[in-house]
Amino acid sequence: MTEGDVKIVLDETRTQMQKALEHFEFELSKIRAGKASAGMLDGIMVDAYGTKSPLSQVGNISTPDARTISIQPWDPSILQPIEKAILAANIGLTPQNDGKIIRLNIPPLTEERRKELVKQTKHEAENCRISLRNFRRDSLEKIKKFQKDGLAEDVAKNTESTVQNIINEYNSKVDKHLELKEKEIMTV
Repeated sequence: MTEGDVKIVLDETRTQMQKALEHFEFELSKIRAGKASAGMLDGIMVDAYGTKSPLSQVGNISTPDARTISIQPWDPSILQPIEKAILAANIGLTPQNDGKIIRLNIPPLTEERRKELVKQTKHEAENCRISLRNFRRDSLEKIKKFQKDGLAEDVAKNTESTVQNIINEYNSKVDKHLELKEKEIMTV
């Protein structure tokens, strides 16, 4: 085994951990903190023209103020399917259709709901940390296999240390995202 193989393992580890962090960020963006965000509608599929399309591809989504999301479809004939898709997504918002635009009013959060959202945020952070630990375990197993195949012990130890540093770096990023989201949720 060469140091090139070790570098590949480290690059793979970093790439996988970055993907886990990006997924965590995506999940956090879906947790609404009382402020309107177009990201709250990500993943909603509209049944239009015989196929399912992402909501963002059938209309213009904007946030005219902190408590409102407006959706203006490119084609007014798909207002009803958009409305149905939002209701079916069960995001806790009721669409208001005026014949041209759909508006979603974001209600202010209660203290109890804020605490639930913080719990949900912590759960997502823990899921991300579990993924990071799994990637670390996989990488360390590969290093141990390389060591059995002839990789020098000191190189293996240095690589294990580097993998640990990488997971520490990503865990601190998760903590920062978690802290910011908690602060956003608890701010009235």
